[in-house]
Amino acid sequence: MTISIIGAGLGGLALARVLHVNGIDAVVYERESSRSARGQGGMLDLHSGTGQRAMREAGLIDEFHAIARREGQDMRLLQPDGTLLLQEDTPDDAPLDRPEVDRAALRDLLLDSLPEHTVRWGRAFDSADDGLLHFADGSRATYDLLVGADGAGSRVRPMLTHARPTHTGQNIVELGIPDIDRAHPDIAAMVGRGNYWVLGNGQSLSAQRNGDGRVRIYLSFYNSAENWLAASGIPFGDPAAARVRLAELFTGWDSRFTALIAACDDTVLPRSIATLPVGLTWPSRPGVTLLGDAAHLMPPVGQGANMALLDGALLGLALAAHPDDYPAAVEEYEREMFERTSAAGRQSARIQEILTSPDASQKMLAFFQPG
Repeated sequence: MTISIIGAGLGGLALARVLHVNGIDAVVYERESSRSARGQGGMLDLHSGTGQRAMREAGLIDEFHAIARREGQDMRLLQPDGTLLLQEDTPDDAPLDRPEVDRAALRDLLLDSLPEHTVRWGRAFDSADDGLLHFADGSRATYDLLVGADGAGSRVRPMLTHARPTHTGQNIVELGIPDIDRAHPDIAAMVGRGNYWVLGNGQSLSAQRNGDGRVRIYLSFYNSAENWLAASGIPFGDPAAARVRLAELFTGWDSRFTALIAACDDTVLPRSIATLPVGLTWPSRPGVTLLGDAAHLMPPVGQGANMALLDGALLGLALAAHPDDYPAAVEEYEREMFERTSAAGRQSARIQEILTSPDASQKMLAFFQPG
């Protein structure tokens, strides 16, 4: 059986790794030219029952613990006027329930655990028919099982469903401060070791400490149109001017927060947030399935990577349990995946609803401290 995985993200690599552990070969086709061709983003919190379970099934839990940041579980929640609502500092002996890990380091861990020939770089998937894969460069390859692990803009998804991502009303601009402890020790002390979150009326500012000393800042604008970034007048091509304009959008907030924006470097990355319908399913089809964002794109509130990793691990286990009947394995995987990710999608939608509410900070405080 030839198993072809489209996309060398976390979910696709977790699938390839679990298959490898169980003596099953797979090929991963990735459009990027190499593992370092594109930045992989910031930190992820891997939950004990989902993302970490996937790492255990992959035989990599000890290696994961070696790169995980326990202190990344720290949380500070504030209001725009600077009022501190919640501060949670992680004890040195706290369990690793939701440690942070650098996405690039986690991806490298998975890549290094696979035979060198597993990932075929520079192979942009175009289409598939009659057991044949077609790539943008004109090359082709055969497959028995095709797994779409190719993210939000999946080109495999249309083989199973007409569903397409739709805009959530959220637009994000990412900024960053490198080597923050040296360059801005006062801001470093304010942000702390983990996550720093300020929620206002229709906007939020979050800062996240990375393992390399960089702090990534995310400015979110809720209840905004899909074309808001283009229509905002923010000069994204001029980082210094963009920072000034972005700070103006936070007029009335505590001066510490606008100082945080002013201290950022020239990284200014705007992006629009889309999701797939919560509870999306499709009739099981022999020979093709989906995992991760290709199957259940969610708001960026902590579930996506965990679900993708567990998708890959559980699909790999199902295929190992049914080596001579992969349609049965796919159907078993999809049945569990639909139920599990529907629940995660509902929780993500609930958090997204809180973030868009006028009293977001108080509602989020109640979410973190129920009762």
